[in-house]
Amino acid sequence: MLNIGVIMDSDFNNVEIDLEGRNYSIIIGDNLLDKPEIFNGRDFGRHAIIVTNTTVGKFYLERLRNSLRGKFDEIFDLILPDGESFKNWENLNLIFDALLEKACDRKTTIFALGGGVVGDMAGFAASVYMRGISFVQVPTTLLAQVDSSVGGKTAINHPRGKNMIGTFYQPKLVVCDFSTLSTLPSREFSAGLAEVIKYGVIFDRDFWNWLNSHLSSLIGREPVSLSYAIRRCCEIKASVVRQDEREEGLRAILNFGHTFGHAIEAGMGYGVWLHGEGVSAGMVMAAELSWRLGLVDADFVQLLIALIRRAGLPTKGPVLDANDNAGRYLELMRIDKKSEGGEIRFVLIDGLGKAMVRAAPDSLVRDVIDACCEQV
Repeated sequence: MLNIGVIMDSDFNNVEIDLEGRNYSIIIGDNLLDKPEIFNGRDFGRHAIIVTNTTVGKFYLERLRNSLRGKFDEIFDLILPDGESFKNWENLNLIFDALLEKACDRKTTIFALGGGVVGDMAGFAASVYMRGISFVQVPTTLLAQVDSSVGGKTAINHPRGKNMIGTFYQPKLVVCDFSTLSTLPSREFSAGLAEVIKYGVIFDRDFWNWLNSHLSSLIGREPVSLSYAIRRCCEIKASVVRQDEREEGLRAILNFGHTFGHAIEAGMGYGVWLHGEGVSAGMVMAAELSWRLGLVDADFVQLLIALIRRAGLPTKGPVLDANDNAGRYLELMRIDKKSEGGEIRFVLIDGLGKAMVRAAPDSLVRDVIDACCEQV
């Protein structure tokens, strides 16, 4: 059951996720890293290790350490290199090395302090170290706060496909402190807006309308708009995950734009295009494919392009192969978790606020890619 409520004081909002008795809270608020009381009354064990990266650590590591002080016998930290290109086995092993070096046992909690890369890797490490230890998501990017920190997907990348090696493993707590967004570069913030826009398109027409009216205040990082957008996205994702934790059906709609987007990330080299940038161009392609299949009208595609452009995001995909660009996209998209028997399955829009998953003829997909990418 999805419960929305207010806890502790008016500065804190939370979304509660109940997955067959495995409850956890997503706490949303301002300056939460300076409020140690949010961690009170929770059994995290004896040891804590904070996994962060070189960029985030210099801003927020000490603030989190101060809030955790006195709640653990020992607190360790591990600072990883920053960037999507480091989301691999080599850096995952650095987490295991640190856990083993400190003789961490099952009474250890990993705190993932950072964006989606840190959260995915720390969660993956927690899911397999000693066959599972606790972890807490402390996302510091908009994309992580509205999407990747919620729902229990953990993974690393493979050179041939994004997030192809991972687990489903739920955190014990998610702490979304939107004060951390003050240090987020504009490009990274815009990348997060791609996931925000996605929720309106696939699930909530009213949220879509709100975004069209309030995008400027979001881009300006106004606290009231940030708080509402983060909470609404978490509510939507919590509702979907509660119904389909392991992406056996409904949860696949959360990948709107991602099949094309992941191909862009892998084809360009991880980190060249940010995840949200790939998703934004991918959403345009998926909307175009939806139109060509008769699911939406042309006006919807243009409205989506206009909103994505206002968010400062790309609306055209890059060229991945000058000789056969569409062929390269298709090759990469066949290595996708939604593919079945080599058949690519796309998240498409069947009217604003309603998504579906289905296949499409390669010839039609080629036409879409040719229409929606920069000129070869």
